[in-house]
Amino acid sequence: MSQISYKDAGVDIDAGNSFVENIKPLVKSTKIPGVLGGIGSFAGAFELPKGFKEPVMLAATDGVGTKLKLAIDSGIHNTVGIDLVAMCVNDLLCNFGTPSFFLDYYATGKLDVKTATNVVAGIAEGCIRAECALIGGETAEMPGMYSHNDYDLAGFAVGVAEKSEMDRVALVRAGHKLIALPSSGLHSNGFSLARKVLFEKMKLNFNDDFNGKPLIETLLEPTRIYVKTFKELKNQIVALAHITGGGIVENLPRVLPENLMAEIKKDAIKVLPIFELISQHVEENEMYRAFNMGVGMILVVKEEDVKTVLSKTDGYLIGEIKEGKREAIFI
Repeated sequence: MSQISYKDAGVDIDAGNSFVENIKPLVKSTKIPGVLGGIGSFAGAFELPKGFKEPVMLAATDGVGTKLKLAIDSGIHNTVGIDLVAMCVNDLLCNFGTPSFFLDYYATGKLDVKTATNVVAGIAEGCIRAECALIGGETAEMPGMYSHNDYDLAGFAVGVAEKSEMDRVALVRAGHKLIALPSSGLHSNGFSLARKVLFEKMKLNFNDDFNGKPLIETLLEPTRIYVKTFKELKNQIVALAHITGGGIVENLPRVLPENLMAEIKKDAIKVLPIFELISQHVEENEMYRAFNMGVGMILVVKEEDVKTVLSKTDGYLIGEIKEGKREAIFI
């Protein structure tokens, strides 16, 4: 009777071991004070940072959405890992959490060691930009669940905040100003719509020229990470809103009390060219619900701190907080 191995069933343990050896230096490059041990154990360990009176652990999880489809189809795998980290750590900032460590989950139909290594290289780069450590992860080879070349990503970020600093909504007042921090592009939201417009409706190709470079490079531009900006300006920030799926209209109200509204000057928004291209076939209201439109993070700032914040960032004023129903409106 012939015998069947795990490899015959589609799972290559040796490839998995080779992958782990490849990523060890990548993981090591993200090590920061607080990391205990290395990869290879059953769990990653991180020492609770000192200096907090009432430390609270914060956690955020996210993926990259159908931006992965573009990475897979184009064969460009070294940037989506940055997106993965960004989507998680940027959320932590909105509760005044400083990212400490990150874990990833990589699932695929058949493990391609080179592709997986490139993905983790992006994750490591994202962690370096976020000044947090990659302390572990999971790689799952799942034949029958995913097609041969497909893979999926999920990320998990953990940070620490001072308990007394977490409730930012209670600090927002009428008269506070709104400062937009630019996005680097689509970030990791709206790609199902973008793909349908650009490749099905407009019949464009990855290598078509867009603003002097291949279109795919603009689409895969990694999500901007705002951790360093947050750390530098923490004392001048009242609240932050990460502009992801739902756009400004759905994300900004999450940092507002019930009796206050955000008034946004639409003409002040520096809309990126990629959104102008997509908007040729999408209604304006739908654009502002699906995309960030060039705004990756919005800071709520006291009027006396506006000058300082503007001088230390590439941000710009887009509106202010006023009395009214809890919502974000464009004028």
